Amino acid sequence: MSVFSDETTRARLEVDAKEIIARYPRERSALLPLLHLVQAEEGYVSADGIAFCAEQLGITTAEVTAVATFYTMYKRRPTGEYHVGVCTNTLCAVMGGDEIFAALKEHLGIGNDETTEDGKVSLEHVECNAACDFAPVVMVNWEFFDNQTPDSAKSLVDDLRLGRDVKPTRGPDRLCTWKQASRVLAGFSDGLATQGAQAGAPSLAGLDVARRNGWTAPDPARPAAERADDVEGDAK
Repeated sequence: MSVFSDETTRARLEVDAKEIIARYPRERSALLPLLHLVQAEEGYVSADGIAFCAEQLGITTAEVTAVATFYTMYKRRPTGEYHVGVCTNTLCAVMGGDEIFAALKEHLGIGNDETTEDGKVSLEHVECNAACDFAPVVMVNWEFFDNQTPDSAKSLVDDLRLGRDVKPTRGPDRLCTWKQASRVLAGFSDGLATQGAQAGAPSLAGLDVARRNGWTAPDPARPAAERADDVEGDAK
């Protein structure tokens, strides 16, 4: 039976949906977080979840489906408790991302966008995670695991499957589940946003150089021509 058929569950979701919709001047603008909300309930966006979103917004299921199938963060079939994404974009690939992805496929016995039989881990190769200074990067439920190797990545997924405590390289002190991450993306805080370092030394290297040299950003309140003169003077 679908979770959306349970009266208690549906009533709770309708309250959450109304809170989400109220954030936007146009109701249909709430579709993306609503899709995360239904994904937080079932672990993926089911046909029933699509129907729920359409009903809340007064649009067609075709319109909801068009959005749900466009964005890769919405899964259309059951997903593991921990979604492991290996960056295989240019820099991470050069630094070993392709080898990590190949090693995990063999180690877990699954292919791209598939889930282990125990339902614990899903695997996907993903595009740039905007963390190139920590390449190669693996993400678990959108939390960073930096500077990975094939061996460290295999140890990581083993720990996830065994239920061991796993802490991201940066960010919160604990790793949430896929459903919990989806609820956060729907706009409901889990209280972990301010935990842990959000940027590491490689990301802050430019700032350190600026501080050592006494460089500061131009004052945006000053005329553009004067700010340009300052930049030219620094260059000389």
